[in-house]
Amino acid sequence: MLHGSTVSISLAFATKSRCVLTKKIIGVYKKIQYERIGNDVTMQCGSLDNDASVTWKVNGTDVKARRREEGPRLILMEVNMSSNGLYSCFQNPDGQRRDQINLRVGLPPKEPQVTCRSNTYPKGFYCSWHLQHPTYIPTDFEVYVQHNQRPLEVTRDEVHKNRCHVKFPELFSSFPYWVNVTAVNSLGRASIAISFEESSIVKPDPPEKVVAKPVANNARRLEVTWNSPSTWPDVETFPLKYFLRYRPLIRDQWQHVELSDSISHTITDAYAGKEYIIQLAAKDMEIGTWSDWSVAVHATPWMEEPKPITSTTESDIIPETTPGPPSAAPRVGEPTAACSTLLWSTHLLLACVLLSIMWCVTSLQCYFHASHSLFLCEKGS
Repeated sequence: MLHGSTVSISLAFATKSRCVLTKKIIGVYKKIQYERIGNDVTMQCGSLDNDASVTWKVNGTDVKARRREEGPRLILMEVNMSSNGLYSCFQNPDGQRRDQINLRVGLPPKEPQVTCRSNTYPKGFYCSWHLQHPTYIPTDFEVYVQHNQRPLEVTRDEVHKNRCHVKFPELFSSFPYWVNVTAVNSLGRASIAISFEESSIVKPDPPEKVVAKPVANNARRLEVTWNSPSTWPDVETFPLKYFLRYRPLIRDQWQHVELSDSISHTITDAYAGKEYIIQLAAKDMEIGTWSDWSVAVHATPWMEEPKPITSTTESDIIPETTPGPPSAAPRVGEPTAACSTLLWSTHLLLACVLLSIMWCVTSLQCYFHASHSLFLCEKGS
């Protein structure tokens, strides 16, 4: 009997040199022969005499493995996984098949690893187990549970083949529970026994439906809500406390908050504009250990939407003018002020050119007239 919360291992190990199971298939006997990896294996062709001559085939082809043949016997040397197959023997010289043996090579089991946990406290607990090393052949498990020197009913899980369920016979018991799991196959068996107290195996499932949302008009807050695990049967009588952790993606260090009997929390010290990762764990208020972390959720604090930027150009600027009567719109074909100024400048330039021409003509006329008068005076004298 094991006492306290210590773990004790009791190992029973027995190795069989050969285990042969026989199945009848449509009038023909087919043998399944289990052998240990590394051993020499002898297969007998039915009940033929020692001086019988036979030919062996494996999966319909010649046997190529290291072997010896002694009359009706085939001896394979140091078998391994490639030795698996359907071996057939045929008696010479007529070639009639006399026997078939399905050779399966594997290992005896070693002690399984066993863990027990109550995620449905106070209803009951479950134990699960696995082998650390494969056996390569079919292996079964025998489970035995005892409390206060009385055996308890064990129910196999419908989904997980290596799990069983046990109901608590009483609550707050000071007597430890004792669980023995034995792995058994055709080559051997191995057992392990553990003991524990009720309070040490209570571990809820993680919180569910975790949601994190930004808080409107607050750039440093995130509102986190969640549900207690649905597998926890009575959260009112056996309340849970929660452990929340969060961090921005740009940092590796977590911030933590422990909460009692609450399914919401407001983070008030978030970095503005930074995406956060958030997880929660649950635990019974008084006994047991923390659950695993919930599935991570991501959230970013509220950010003010940027205001639209408006641009102005000279064409958009309306000059300030003194109010007055509206001027008539120019009609088609009527010159505008700019055009009138241009025409006036052209006329003025043309008038200047004409005056210059007239001045030149007048000057030439005066010059010719003076020259002619001087000529007449000189001639008269």
